[in-house]
Amino acid sequence: MVHSTQVPDGNETISDFLILVGFSYLNKLQILLFLVLLVIYLATLMGNLLVILLIKLNPSLHTPMYFFLVNLSLLEICFTSSMVPQLLVHLLVEEKTISIAACAAQMYFFNISGLTECCLLAAMAYDRYVAICHPLHYTTIMSGQVCALLAGISWFISISEEVAHTKWIFSLPFCGSNRLHHFFCDAPQVMKMACADTSEIKILRLIVTVLFILSPFLLILLSYICIISTILKMPSTEGRLKAFSTCSSHIIVVTLFYGTALISYLMPKSSSTTESDLLISLLNTIVSPVLNPIIYTLRNKEVKGALRNTFRKSIFSHS
Repeated sequence: MVHSTQVPDGNETISDFLILVGFSYLNKLQILLFLVLLVIYLATLMGNLLVILLIKLNPSLHTPMYFFLVNLSLLEICFTSSMVPQLLVHLLVEEKTISIAACAAQMYFFNISGLTECCLLAAMAYDRYVAICHPLHYTTIMSGQVCALLAGISWFISISEEVAHTKWIFSLPFCGSNRLHHFFCDAPQVMKMACADTSEIKILRLIVTVLFILSPFLLILLSYICIISTILKMPSTEGRLKAFSTCSSHIIVVTLFYGTALISYLMPKSSSTTESDLLISLLNTIVSPVLNPIIYTLRNKEVKGALRNTFRKSIFSHS
């Protein structure tokens, strides 16, 4: 993908591997960070797998909202697994290298997860809009085929776009230092190493941001404007609280996802990634995936009920 040739200005082209500098500055504290991240990563895997298992085992949860939640949990596993295992290894070894092919794969799966999650969160907001604003037509509008179509489109668009995007970036010649001042292969950082014009790729990234990140966010906002308007018109306080409670978990997840992403990508950056930039990026990649299962279990009566029933069945079957 990257050819080992000589560029015009005499800089040697990077052809074999990159060095992810990451948290090297922490020295011996890297062991402590390894232990913290290992616990968080295992909690993320177990929490999201538990949500998937609960929904699969309980027919009462076979509804559109929980169908999207299964997809969201799969995404969170993919999102963290695209970078955290590599980071854990690098926190223990001296040579923090990654091959060009592995770097491309890491960027590909990371970006797919992020873009698909934006689309899925918008689909979940639409589901809540239909449930609250058009309850009589809910089962007709949010049929199994419609849900599968929305989820399928979310995955297909992200996978297709990222194939072209990643291939384009890694077809560029990389030259100069092979040290990447990050703990994973983030596209903006990798593009800084290119010794070719990247203006067209930057335009593509801007288009992708508008279409697949900002547009879903605007759809979520529009859905909740309609939802809030409908809730405020409800005659009883109990009805308003019940309607709002069905949306609260989704609102928290959207706030976490977009909030951490905005902090990570919109804060002014220095020419090389600083320690504070790394910590913000780390929060962006580990906070939402580990908290989402907790939010959807602790704040959701249906999921808590399904969890109790599953444990009871397991205990009785063993007895």
